[in-house]
Amino acid sequence: MPNRPSLLILSFSPIRSDPRVLKQVQLFAPLYDVTTCGFGDAPEGVVEHIEIPGEARAWVDDRVAIATRRYEKAYWNIKAVAEAKPRLAGRTFDGILANDLNAIPLALSLEPRRGVHGDLHEFAPKEKDDDLRWRLTVAPFMRWMCRTYLKRLTSITTVARGIADQYEADYGVTVGVVTNAAPYSEREPAPVHSPIRLIHSAAGQRYRRLENFIEVMKDAPPNVTLDMIVMPHEPDYVAELRTLGEGVPGLTFRDPVPYARLVDTLAEYDVSMTFLPPTNFNLAHALPNKFFEAVQARLGLIIGPSPEMVAILTQYGLGEIVPDFTVESLRSVIRALTPEKVASWKQAADAAAKDLSAEAQQATWKTSIAALLGTPGEAS
Repeated sequence: MPNRPSLLILSFSPIRSDPRVLKQVQLFAPLYDVTTCGFGDAPEGVVEHIEIPGEARAWVDDRVAIATRRYEKAYWNIKAVAEAKPRLAGRTFDGILANDLNAIPLALSLEPRRGVHGDLHEFAPKEKDDDLRWRLTVAPFMRWMCRTYLKRLTSITTVARGIADQYEADYGVTVGVVTNAAPYSEREPAPVHSPIRLIHSAAGQRYRRLENFIEVMKDAPPNVTLDMIVMPHEPDYVAELRTLGEGVPGLTFRDPVPYARLVDTLAEYDVSMTFLPPTNFNLAHALPNKFFEAVQARLGLIIGPSPEMVAILTQYGLGEIVPDFTVESLRSVIRALTPEKVASWKQAADAAAKDLSAEAQQATWKTSIAALLGTPGEAS
């Protein structure tokens, strides 16, 4: 289509397997001339893909620059930034959608004709605030990035209201919310299995305390089983989990599946345990992909008292809230499961699936990018 505005979607991630960024591509490729820049192969539907070498790390590691607070130097020495910059040099775009804080300075430096929209996937200044060394070294750099660049953006979104509120309070910017909702899936709730099949899918990172699930299953009742899909983010930790889980009745580790197959895979189960101890700020405000994927798979949900999830689960009657993040309380909720209770949750998920789908949640992105580039179909 002639005269369509051009949009660069920039993300230091493998875009084809990054659920949030892939949803942006699928939303905007039919409307604008979308170029992507990130790791891995081109996603479908784009006019061009600029690949960043996979070995180029996307986090700050210039320790001298960080220690001496030469933050601008530290940023431009990030390997992924240094690789992307010459690949993007000389190109002109009408607008840029920059994913996460580490993409924003590069996006602004390209001076797109109509501005930059920033999509912040977490609260960057507290990303690893459970780590003392990170708090003392990297956190000040992240705060500098926010102070220096956020007000230069045309618009901003993030994943949850609590995170948006913190950005607004700390940096005086207006932040919209686009949740990590999954695309709508047309399906009926499956009958509850016997035994009841529980699933937990997660990144294999120590601060998530996935060993809690193994402890729960050591004396779980015989009417439940648990499968765990653990991505190998920290391979040593994942190996420890598998060792810890050996011989635990009803517990199985299942290999990760491609994102495109995840909802179909989850639909083989009855209840998703989206139980995330608040070991850092972002987990305390978590509203993760897995919550919404469970809804599209028509599963019930067991969650901890995470406020973002509690609000939605309560509104739609999707499952049960564990009163705290202890193993004992989680065990009590699992012991009280009945097929009738789980069946009611699955029916509630079916009733909520359209409201909680990506299609229903993305209006804020559409509005923000339309404000940047004009209504789709208008001339540049």
